[in-house]
Amino acid sequence: MTDAAHDMPLTVAGRTYQSRLLVGTGKYRDLEQTGQALEASGTEIVTVAVRRSNIGQNPDEPNLLDVVSPDRYTILPNTAGCFNAKDAVRTCRLARELLDGHNLVKLEVLGEEKTLYPNMPETLSAAQTLIDDGFEVMVYTNDDPILCKRLEEMGCVAVMPLGAPIGSGLGIQNRYNIRMIVENANVPILVDAGVGTASDASLAMELGCDGVLMNTAIAGAKDPILMAQAMKNAIQAGRDAYLAGRIPKKAYGSASSPIEGTFF
Repeated sequence: MTDAAHDMPLTVAGRTYQSRLLVGTGKYRDLEQTGQALEASGTEIVTVAVRRSNIGQNPDEPNLLDVVSPDRYTILPNTAGCFNAKDAVRTCRLARELLDGHNLVKLEVLGEEKTLYPNMPETLSAAQTLIDDGFEVMVYTNDDPILCKRLEEMGCVAVMPLGAPIGSGLGIQNRYNIRMIVENANVPILVDAGVGTASDASLAMELGCDGVLMNTAIAGAKDPILMAQAMKNAIQAGRDAYLAGRIPKKAYGSASSPIEGTFF
């Protein structure tokens, strides 16, 4: 049997998932398209920006949870739009209240609006406060192997280094750092941010990542439903390739067929 045949499912905070693709819910044309894209992606974990989406805090407005049912998906509230630890912690506590005690959250604390890179001192502060308050924290971070290890040691249940700036579509620009982070981790490592197309998602998985989180790459595509399907296939292909083990890179050519014993 191959390694792929023995592959274990993604496990986050003690819960297992067959899909390694996490999908956001922003930027779609409407709620109907959101639901269709999630269905096509095969995702089981759906991120929700609490500060930008209605999950019950505005009873007179359409509720995202009418399309993204907590009975079907693991809802992952995130702190998108927060620029300091205080706001991020408050947002997570609001989400826990709205979702009946739900403790699994995605933490991101941004440094400034131009690059959307994380503010790591504020991220570390918020992570510690949330962990002490009983939250299970999946954390967006720079591609710094030392910081990623520190977040793991603090008690974060998953570490999510960026592949490139949020929404940039630049793809995985830091493959050596990502590979180093993966090799030294004892919690799931998921690329979060920068994916633009299916080959980017596949590369992240070929580097050994446990999963990929994306939003703009799907929602911003000309055909979000088709792109969601493409991402689903890319994640699986990249995972299979990682488990299969690629051939070594060489400086020169090597014949595909053996030349020993040829007659002429």
